[in-house]
Amino acid sequence: MFADSFRPWRLLGILFVTAAAVASHGCASDSHAAKGASKGASTGAIAGAVGAAATALIFGGNVGEAAARGAVYGGTSGAVVGGMSGAEADRRVAEQEQAEYERRVQQFREQIGTDAFNGFVALAECKHEIALANAREAQKSRNSDFALAGLWVEALTEADRGQGEAATAVLPAIAAQDRKTQDVASAQARLDDALVQIGEIRARHDLAPSCFDQ
Repeated sequence: MFADSFRPWRLLGILFVTAAAVASHGCASDSHAAKGASKGASTGAIAGAVGAAATALIFGGNVGEAAARGAVYGGTSGAVVGGMSGAEADRRVAEQEQAEYERRVQQFREQIGTDAFNGFVALAECKHEIALANAREAQKSRNSDFALAGLWVEALTEADRGQGEAATAVLPAIAAQDRKTQDVASAQARLDDALVQIGEIRARHDLAPSCFDQ
């Protein structure tokens, strides 16, 4: 069951490519502006990656449809700039890619709520106390999806910082509220897999997979 619900992790590939393209159209690589742009692109990339991962965890989805939408967008971008050349074409492509990327990130934020979204990003950046604070706020939401996302942030954060008992204590609530989770054992399996995926996201963004290695 977990494998089916986590197929949308493949959507991360679209986000990684988009973020890389945005960064590549920035300033010269040896300038101060380029360094700042690179850092900003990295932060934005991890936010998008985590957003995709989080929505996959909470909702599942159709990877084929997501990939098709990405292909349509790419084709549209190429058609728009087909009559341009040089720096103007590069600028236009970068603007379009950035706008599309930001749209997707905003979509992820709206699906799981700002508090949970910020919590997932903080978790990926090993800011555990901030992640937990956001998780608790998310759990107060009247929106059941936002509240569930908050529970997942809490469980993942506690497990990620080595607090296994605290993480396990959250799993019964997840099992009770998450329609895709049949029982505590299923929730544990999904949590374990999600932790692996978070580590891989960190590694792809030049961060240590484990917060204990930083």
